[in-house]
Amino acid sequence: QVQLVESGGGEVQAGGSLRLSCAASGSIFRLNVMGWYRQAPGQQRELVALITSGGSTNYRDSVKGRFTISRDNTKNTVYLQMNSLKPEDTAVYYCNLRIIDTIYWGQGTQVTVSS
Repeated sequence: QVQLVESGGGEVQAGGSLRLSCAASGSIFRLNVMGWYRQAPGQQRELVALITSGGSTNYRDSVKGRFTISRDNTKNTVYLQMNSLKPEDTAVYYCNLRIIDTIYWGQGTQVTVSS
């Protein structure tokens, strides 16, 4: 059974940094896509960044140049380094794993950026 556990969220002032981690456990097929989504109160969940097992990445425009997604395939762990944080980055951040046509979600970690 696949489980995703996020960590690293917290509260930071605008301009600060946080690093999120997501560790996947269970039967993880080597070829997969992992990503980070976020959801602010009253808004839809949106893609922040994703990374394939081969290292290809994709970011939403608003975080380009500020966020970096990476992964350690030996640990089945994905990271999101967030720099120059803005209040509009405040949201619950969810780790996502897609293996073929099956999607798994973590329970989320709160990121709060104060002005």
